[in-house]
Amino acid sequence: MADRRALVTGAGGFVGQWLCRELVRHGWQVNGSSLTGAPGPGVLSPEDHAAVRWRRDDLLHAESVRDAIDDSEPDAVFHLAGVSFIPAAGRDPALALDTNVGIAVRLLDVLEERRIAGTLDPAVLIVGSGEQYGRHDASALPLPEEADCRPVTPYAASKMAQEMFALAAFRRSGVRVVCTRSFNHSGRGQSPDFVIPGLVQRVVAAARAGERSTTIGNTSVARDFLHVEDVVRAYVALASDGLPGEVYNVCSGTAVTIGEIASQVAAIVGATIEFLPNANLQRAVDLPVLAGRNQRLRDDTDWAPRHTVNDIIRDVVAAEMG
Repeated sequence: MADRRALVTGAGGFVGQWLCRELVRHGWQVNGSSLTGAPGPGVLSPEDHAAVRWRRDDLLHAESVRDAIDDSEPDAVFHLAGVSFIPAAGRDPALALDTNVGIAVRLLDVLEERRIAGTLDPAVLIVGSGEQYGRHDASALPLPEEADCRPVTPYAASKMAQEMFALAAFRRSGVRVVCTRSFNHSGRGQSPDFVIPGLVQRVVAAARAGERSTTIGNTSVARDFLHVEDVVRAYVALASDGLPGEVYNVCSGTAVTIGEIASQVAAIVGATIEFLPNANLQRAVDLPVLAGRNQRLRDDTDWAPRHTVNDIIRDVVAAEMG
């Protein structure tokens, strides 16, 4: 794998940086495409950062997509670019549609052209979301890939449409597409807009200020969390060993409530904190519980998670406390 070339879209984002790190450390030549170019310090070590060939691309424009692909000549494309925050997609569904679907369509069109011409035929990983499944009875969980997709939010609907376009490209012309439905993931470097970094930030701030309480959203909501390092290991494994035209859950297989996570955060910080409900941190469209089955991923790639939710929280707390 030493000389394999990768194109990572959304490379400057949270998961994108962790993916670049994983690829670099396994000998890939990495082209990192981002709307803003090279990211600042944080996730990547100086050595890992320097090993990535950073690109500044606006992939909403077809010409930028062509330039990114033709310049990098990838053996594998990891498509992460998009609107990743569910409320942001809800506030501007048209932007979510154009970004999460439009960029993927432009990318697939160019790759289909190159494959038909015989000039390029990379593996293409299209990253979707466990939110595509929507609401299911708790008795049906953890959900296999065969479960019905019933997207509720504009974000989930856009990811579902992205997947459908990707699988159509595989069926139509053999573009070597592998799709994921990636469930919640977190780790060092994630924005506090997301649940675990947000909780850690508020608990650490309260502890430092000598306060006995902080705010929280809906504590009964349960989600399936992976450490971001396990997620990107799955992506690299799927680019090599995933079956084209298949969809894979990337998940732990177990749901944990936000209340349980909050208790773990307080314990790791070493603070006695009361969590007070805050309506601004709650979303009416939140699914009560969501967890996936990861057997297909395990069977086809020999992947298995190495980290627990407790490991995620410890890493985020260490980063927040400096």
